[in-house]
Amino acid sequence: MKKMRCLTSGAVSICFGLAVLSGGCGSRKEIAGNYNYKTECMGSELDGSITVKAWGNGRNSSDALEQAKKNAVNDVLFNGIREGKSLCRQMPLLPAGNARIKNEDYFYDFFRDGGEFLKYVSLQDERYSDKWNRERKGARQSVTYGIVLRVHRSELKKRLINDGILKQ
Repeated sequence: MKKMRCLTSGAVSICFGLAVLSGGCGSRKEIAGNYNYKTECMGSELDGSITVKAWGNGRNSSDALEQAKKNAVNDVLFNGIREGKSLCRQMPLLPAGNARIKNEDYFYDFFRDGGEFLKYVSLQDERYSDKWNRERKGARQSVTYGIVLRVHRSELKKRLINDGILKQ
């Protein structure tokens, strides 16, 4: 009888342990908004623009979408696009590591809310149905959205040359 009781209490503790562990699976949604997603290249156009999927994080959807646009332009300028299709891997327009620091005031003004960066990003490649199916990840204080954008890389390069930021 004693062996049977030990076995039963052992089974109960195993079941209790599994119940506690399975309860932890629901917390994945809470950290999703804090994860940094990388910008992915989806295609390259013949006019010098590239189609990317960019991610942004914000208090609400409009903040997150504006941040996604900033992240797309920032990645084209400083980081390059390394994720996504291999045919359209793009090097950064400003490969020097100190380019952002050297022209700090210029880029602060360029990336301010409603700033000049919006001239080089469009929702041209986003399908109508994609507006309703944007990828959304959430956390308690913020949301993260993924959006398909077109970044006008050649026009951005011309602007940087005209403003004296990029040397030819």
